[in-house]
Amino acid sequence: MTEIKKYEAIIIGSGQAGNPLMTDLSGRGQTVAMIEMNELGGSCINFGCTPTKTLIASSNLHHRVQNSEKLGVFAKNVELDFKKVMQRKNDIVKAFRSSIEKSIERNENIDLYKGKASFLDNHTILIELNDGREQRIKAEKIFINSGSKPNILPLKGLETVPYYDSTSIMELDELPEHLIILGTGYIALEFGQMFRRFGSKVTLIGSGDKIIKHEDQDISNRVQKILEEDGIEFLLNTETTEVKSSDRKVVLHYEKDNMKSKIDCTHFMLATGRVPVTKELNLENTDVKIDDHGDIQVDEKLKTNVNHIYALGDVKGGPQFTHIAYDDYRIVIDDLFGKGERNINDRMIPYTLFIEPQLGRVGLTEAQAKENGFDIEIGKLEMKHLGRAIEEGVTKGFMKAVINKENHEILGVAILGYQGGEILAMVQIAMMAGMKYEQLRDGIFTHPSLSEALNNLFDI
Repeated sequence: MTEIKKYEAIIIGSGQAGNPLMTDLSGRGQTVAMIEMNELGGSCINFGCTPTKTLIASSNLHHRVQNSEKLGVFAKNVELDFKKVMQRKNDIVKAFRSSIEKSIERNENIDLYKGKASFLDNHTILIELNDGREQRIKAEKIFINSGSKPNILPLKGLETVPYYDSTSIMELDELPEHLIILGTGYIALEFGQMFRRFGSKVTLIGSGDKIIKHEDQDISNRVQKILEEDGIEFLLNTETTEVKSSDRKVVLHYEKDNMKSKIDCTHFMLATGRVPVTKELNLENTDVKIDDHGDIQVDEKLKTNVNHIYALGDVKGGPQFTHIAYDDYRIVIDDLFGKGERNINDRMIPYTLFIEPQLGRVGLTEAQAKENGFDIEIGKLEMKHLGRAIEEGVTKGFMKAVINKENHEILGVAILGYQGGEILAMVQIAMMAGMKYEQLRDGIFTHPSLSEALNNLFDI
């Protein structure tokens, strides 16, 4: 049996909570074991934010050049080199990974273990190293940042057909002729528009009656209209019953409006959510509690029911965003070394859907505000009425604000429009400061700019 090595901290997963936590703890002089089963950097760098937004940048530029005539710019013989697009993505991802690896190599307080971690008991981790060896380690504190993975539905016939998820589809070396995506959430919409703008035919299939179930109906409807104008086909209220292979194509059988039908494609992608990576950890050998979904249960300071074990990022459930994982790291550090004032309760969580135009969202939707009993006012502004948007030729979408009538506070905002995620940050800062909506209505902002739209949005 190999010797059990001891550390002050063990971190499972090098994502956007584990990576800064590793650097912080080692900088305080602690000995740290970092265990990474896949590539350094977690989902964000390897198959999430970094590669997808790199690809989206290429697809959007391709689309703009193809449609530049309305601005008086005529570009002939526009060509897409898909292999070069993918290579640029790979180069950027590798550069980010390399930066983390070099940082670890320079740090004498960190031992990097590349392999699969599993618990033997509350205190002991077994690492099945990628080179075939095993190592057992212990630590005073254990931090689980193992992340999430694509949810693969138990669809009849799936094992008989080639299919992609949000990770594997980014390794394509050829552009799909016809891509069908099962799902209509954020991942499906971003990949759908991206491949459509690259030149693929794209069909999205959803079982619900709208495409973004957490958004208000008017937001969802407008996003769908914008994507349909790009040429994306939607099949909603549709239940996929079986998939089969036929003549080098994937055939989907489905039911819609009590009618059975089928559709075929060259490439089939599942975008049906993500599930936590907990089964692989053998938590049944510990006292750590997980729920029916597999999420690790934590308190407001991200501590599990086992006092020395914490869970951060996607693995604990809740919003699956990189910026949430990073804030989880800050909560843990504050709990361990600070005043212990930070917690997960009542965090203001912004997020952006990176289609074009972007959808930025923070706070309550109109429906949520009504459900919570607020007496509200709604402010709306179409992007086509905004001078800067007209000048730039990017007039699709609208802004929407939810206001508390009683105290004039901003309860929530959705900005579907050019640079929507960036404009959203201005409103979020105002909400963090507890500002009344009139302060944005009456503020002086640069003209012509996108930010001056807030004057009119809040002119309720």
